[in-house]
Amino acid sequence: MAAVPAGSADPNPPVIAVVGPTGSGKSDLAVHLALALDGEVINADAMQFYRGMDIGTAKITVAERRGVPHHLLDTMDVTEEASVSAFQADCRAAIRDIHGRGKRAILVGGSGLYVRAALDVLEFPGTDPGVRQRLEQEHETSGLPSLQERLQRIDPVSAGRLGDARRVIRALEVFELTGRPFSSFMPQREYFQPAVQIGLDVDRGILRERLAERVLKMVDAGLLEEVARLDAVGLRQGKTASRALGYAQFLKVLDGESDTAAAAEETIVATRQFARRQHTWFRADPRIHWLDWQDTDLVAKAAEICASPASVI
Repeated sequence: MAAVPAGSADPNPPVIAVVGPTGSGKSDLAVHLALALDGEVINADAMQFYRGMDIGTAKITVAERRGVPHHLLDTMDVTEEASVSAFQADCRAAIRDIHGRGKRAILVGGSGLYVRAALDVLEFPGTDPGVRQRLEQEHETSGLPSLQERLQRIDPVSAGRLGDARRVIRALEVFELTGRPFSSFMPQREYFQPAVQIGLDVDRGILRERLAERVLKMVDAGLLEEVARLDAVGLRQGKTASRALGYAQFLKVLDGESDTAAAAEETIVATRQFARRQHTWFRADPRIHWLDWQDTDLVAKAAEICASPASVI
């Protein structure tokens, strides 16, 4: 990689975010930027919060971190439910800590809403266990279409966006608690503090093949054994972790409902679909500076963008 200039002396520099679809090389770029700009990395991949979920999430290894401190990795047990609002508080605390020590905070991850929660002005409405439980019971007795019909009447914007029961229930809960549609709480692309986003622009055909190869390497590296270990400590009870790509598919193998080859193929298909959704999500944000993921001068160009006042919003 080409040499790049040292980091800014600004006591409160802009937050840097490296975003893009899974498999595009975000973690590697973040490490190189941290080394170039005297920075530290903050994880914004929801599934990499979980201890033990290493192979299936392609979690960056200690060796690959090259001595760069990484924050918000391995912070949760698989039985715990990830929370965007909790992440927002933890991430912003990490940013203050990093900047307070004169370093650059570099956010990296493909979980779009988590990135937005860290960077943008975003309000999180409260929760009520009683209301949530009642709505979950209604879902069990009446089914999802009934809840979707109710959401359509009170919040057609959210009804058009949300298709799974968990999010539909959350939208109905928010309306009951606040009297406001859930869609009114979505961020408006207004940074909470100065920031610059670097997006990795991928060749979709190459990425498709790369994702397939990556899943097969995960299987060879012991993904099924990792899922079995996590199953023994409560993976199925985790509302977030149990739905992770690869883990949900290989739980079926443990149950005798699938075999390794079928689970691998199902994971490849699901991962490719996820990458397409990520691409669509990030492409919708006009503030992102896009760079070719295979550019030989990628690090230098990314560092130049991070150092340019014109890049900061």
